[in-house]
Amino acid sequence: MAERGNGSTDGGMGQRLRRYQERFEPVATRVLLAGIFVTGLTAQFVKPVADALEGNVYLGAALLSLVGYVLYDAVKDLSSSVRLPTRALVNSSELGGFVSEAFQARRVEISFLGYTGETLYNELYHRLEDLFDSPGPTRRVSVRMLVPDFGQPMTVPSQVGADGRPVDDPAFRDRMSRRCQEYDGILSDIAERLTATGRLVVQCEYRVYPGVPRDKICIFNRGQVLHGLYDLSARMRLQHMGPEYFDPKGYRTDLNVWSREGTAAAEAAVSTWIKHFDDLWELAEIPSWRRGATAA
Repeated sequence: MAERGNGSTDGGMGQRLRRYQERFEPVATRVLLAGIFVTGLTAQFVKPVADALEGNVYLGAALLSLVGYVLYDAVKDLSSSVRLPTRALVNSSELGGFVSEAFQARRVEISFLGYTGETLYNELYHRLEDLFDSPGPTRRVSVRMLVPDFGQPMTVPSQVGADGRPVDDPAFRDRMSRRCQEYDGILSDIAERLTATGRLVVQCEYRVYPGVPRDKICIFNRGQVLHGLYDLSARMRLQHMGPEYFDPKGYRTDLNVWSREGTAAAEAAVSTWIKHFDDLWELAEIPSWRRGATAA
């Protein structure tokens, strides 16, 4: 908890410094350019000023600085227009790049809210395995996966009824639960083996929430948030000509990208999503497969 608080303080200080820079840099630059122009123009016509400056091309310098003054706003606008967006749209298949970037930090924190987390799991599995040979700067990893409580009746996932309405299917829910249990077991095993090396500490934990998997949220190092909505109408069949199931396809989900390294609005959005996830995580329960293991 202490490390998270320090990180938030450092991040807030950095954001305030950037805001001050964005606020005062244009003013200071304009004052400097205007001062050069006025001084040069005065030196051209006022001999004492010219003698003090010991120059003889003041008018040209003044005009040049005036051109710089006029072009300054245009250059600022151009810089803003080519700056990488703080909110973009990516596909879930592109999560690998975000995972790799997150693991460039000394302390890695990745949080997920969604369906089964299969797309993110695949990327995490390979990246964690790489830590055995090349840990790089990473010394601590925390992975939190928040998935639906498949032990409760659900409308999605479910079987598609004869009238196109959802029909709860315990067997299909159990299939999804066993998939998450498998992912949890594999990631937890890697985490234990990595921690046993003594070079870093890795923790992977799953929790469950009640309800329909509507939102897909990935949070990387508490500085970048990816958010999208599942297509709840997506259907699939386990067998040819078998029954249809409502089954969101996470790998097809497009995600909006929000980063603290941007506008004040983007920073506020990131903070909101992080608080939303933290609150859900505190309210979530340990999954049945972990409760069973603990009891045993």
